[in-house]
Parts: sequence; C-alpha cells; structure tokens
Amino acid sequence: MYSIIVVPPPTTEDEPTRPQHRLAPGERLVFGRSVPEGGLRIGHDGVSRRAGEIAAHGTFWTLSNLSAHQTYVVENPEGAGEHIKVAPGRLDAPVPFEFSRIVLPAAGDLLPVEVWAPRHDYLRGEDGTDGEPTAPAFSVDRTKRYFAVLAALCEPRLRGAPHAPLPTMDQVVERLRPTWPAASRTSVQWNIDYLAVKLRLKPGPETAEPGPRLNGKKESLVSLALRFDLVREDDLVVLAAPSGRALR
Repeated sequence: MYSIIVVPPPTTEDEPTRPQHRLAPGERLVFGRSVPEGGLRIGHDGVSRRAGEIAAHGTFWTLSNLSAHQTYVVENPEGAGEHIKVAPGRLDAPVPFEFSRIVLPAAGDLLPVEVWAPRHDYLRGEDGTDGEPTAPAFSVDRTKRYFAVLAALCEPRLRGAPHAPLPTMDQVVERLRPTWPAASRTSVQWNIDYLAVKLRLKPGPETAEPGPRLNGKKESLVSLALRFDLVREDDLVVLAAPSGRALR
C-alpha cells in the first residue's frame, strides 16, 4: 500500500506527463542533481548533488534538507499562503499538509516538487457526554452579513494568491452586491468593526480605553481568519448565494 506520491519538477521539454514516485510507509526517496538509481534526479546546476530526502509514514511524511546553504520552503497550495521552512541540514522535518509543494531555490529558478500525502486521520465523535460542552474558540455564524464581509476580505488570498493585496472598501461593497444589494461603505465598515470586537482583536466600546484606533484592522482580521480556518475556500459560496436567499 503506497503512502505518498512525489511528482518531480517539469522538464525543459515540458513533458505532458511527469513520472511519479510512489512510496510505501517506511520507504525513503533521495532527490538531487546526482542520486543513486531509484532516486529522484533533478537535472539543474543549481540543485545540490544530494539535495534532500523524503520519508513516507502512515499518515504523514518528512523532509530532510541535505543541502549546505539553501533553505527549502514547503507550501500548502490549498492553504492561502500556509507554509513551513526547512533549514539547511534539518533532518526529518514533519510536513502537516495533505497536498504540498516543495520549492527548491536553484540559481535564480524556483523548482516545484509536488507531494501528495495520504488523507490525515481525525478524531471522530464527541469529546465526552458529561458536563457542559466546550465553548468554541471563535463563534461565527456563516449566515450573517459580517461573515460575508469577512469572506470578501479573504477571497483574493483563498483563490490562490497568498500575498495578494486586500480588496479596497469599494471592491468589498461591489463583491457583496449580489447577495446584499444595500451594501455600502458605511455598513461594510460597521461589520469590520463588529468583527474586530467579536474576534477579540480589540475591546468592545463599553470597555475600550481612549487611544488610537486599531491599525491594519482588515489585515489583522484576514490573518486571523486564514490562520485558524475561520474562512475556507468552500465558504466563498456566501458571496454568490442563490436568488431568494438573503444574508441577515
């Protein structure tokens, strides 16, 4: 039973299909410019002869950076900029993503190595039947207008551009018009202020002390929402709700 699938960088010939390396739990794959038979050869002068090693486990995989000077970045293409860095010489760094892209810096080029890991295991069922239920870390209602505002703010980075600039207030208003025809700059700003209080980025008006306003409020909201998966790509359906379904 295979655990992970490794897809090498595209070649200069731009092959329509790239060879895949399949690893079972416990197997390892060395990659680099000059590797033993069975390894993943990457024919680029900027890649170390023995650049790294991937090890498969039951429900995750690890990456060893065998280069002397280059830091490798492992991206989650589905995670709006989520990534980890593996420093030179780091051995068996666990990678938490089900779908990953190892980015190898190579003499001015960035070479992607794709890794498909097995689906992660998750605990199922309740965390107990006795006593009061655990309060959620962040309480958000996906049917409310404030959530649509948050989704509109997060949309550019959820669509695969992790460093995209946040939309302007006018762009957010325009994006919300299909489901919220009466949206305006004032109403959107009110919801942003409400979110900042609800998600505890600033105190409520009854407890706030006089002082400067929170700087970078939109950036702080988007950063929090994406870090803790308060908004996922699937949630963007709230921006194109079927006719007759109004946000409250």
